[in-house]
Amino acid sequence: MTQSKYKTMPRQSFLAAAIVVAATAGLVAPTIAQAVTLDYIGQQIVPTGTPYAGTTVGGLSALDFDRSNARYFAISDDRSGINPARFYTLSLDLNKFQRSGTPGMDGVNFSSATTILTSAGAAFAPNTLDPEGLRYDAARGLLLWSNEGQRSAGGLQNPTVREMKIDGSHLRDFAVPTIFNPAGTVAGNDAADRGVRNNLAFENLALSRDGRTLWTATENALVQDGPAAAVGVKSASRVLSFDVATGQPGAQYLYEVEAVALPPALPGLFATNGLTDFIEVGDRQFIAIERSFAVGAQTPGVGPNGLATGNTIRLYLADARQATNVSGLDSIAGQAVVPMQKSLLLDLSTLKNDDGTFLATDNIEGITFGPEFNGQRTLMLVSDNNFSGTQFTQFIALGITGAVPEPSTWAMFLFGLFGAAALARRRQA
Repeated sequence: MTQSKYKTMPRQSFLAAAIVVAATAGLVAPTIAQAVTLDYIGQQIVPTGTPYAGTTVGGLSALDFDRSNARYFAISDDRSGINPARFYTLSLDLNKFQRSGTPGMDGVNFSSATTILTSAGAAFAPNTLDPEGLRYDAARGLLLWSNEGQRSAGGLQNPTVREMKIDGSHLRDFAVPTIFNPAGTVAGNDAADRGVRNNLAFENLALSRDGRTLWTATENALVQDGPAAAVGVKSASRVLSFDVATGQPGAQYLYEVEAVALPPALPGLFATNGLTDFIEVGDRQFIAIERSFAVGAQTPGVGPNGLATGNTIRLYLADARQATNVSGLDSIAGQAVVPMQKSLLLDLSTLKNDDGTFLATDNIEGITFGPEFNGQRTLMLVSDNNFSGTQFTQFIALGITGAVPEPSTWAMFLFGLFGAAALARRRQA
């Protein structure tokens, strides 16, 4: 798939449209002077191998905040290989977050580890699932989670979206369209192959503000839709909606994942970029994480081991309101469709610690709105350390400053974020 197959709106026109909408609604004056910025509050690092409640903490691939009970939920992508598939409940003390490369983990307090159960009430057997996305449905007191599926020599496994109780017991499956199911060869290179790529499927979940719509997305393009992201190559992820009441699928949109940000140390070494998580901030509008990684890439920050992590983490504002609904297309190859519009909010590679060193980011895969802190609303991020001794579980706190609205005044918030992207204003210290 090439860029020429997309019909896009210039970024300036898109920003102007957002300003007009916000101004017409009487929420803000038509000026970008009220831009919102994302400020680096600090981080905490949990070392690989940290034990808790008979489990090894790691693989944290999603994070969500339960505001009423001041607690977070984080799912582990352990495929029941180290311990049974599970999610954690924890608290984060932002007073202990530091803008430092060695911040410690005193601000991270785990309170429970809950096994995720099958519909039969048992723990999942090894390699029968890949937990990735997680959202807390506050209105119903339930958890929604996604299983990425598999396309490997170990077999083909369909991606799933499920609902469970807080105790981990299964409630129901959502109806994932069959076009997402892997079919054909393991490599996914044949013309007749269909479905998700291995490790590039349902990495994420987002819940609408009214709780009526659940969103998930493939991390990269379906096999029949186009190539996976690579150096110099973009990829068209599918964003899929579900009606929460019925569990039935709805509209689908294309989200264009950028090419790999930095090349690997040597040609041919592993490199990828993907849509790892997102949150809804308005009607079909999201803050999305793109995580680019390349082996040996010389990213600015260095991790606790003194080495560059190879990760480039970027936050985008994505808007599907003018995008084509592609739910009726088995493949978008050769089709003229309008993708979601995107605007860069923050490249975390630009952030600095108090000593002037650049923030080193690990494999960031989770995002949620957090509590207020020092008068700011917050965004909280978490990394999946892949249970690797060369990686680390990382929590990053970002403050939202500027014309911060009340939770109900989302149009103003979105306006401010557009302004931030347009002005490229980033507070780094």
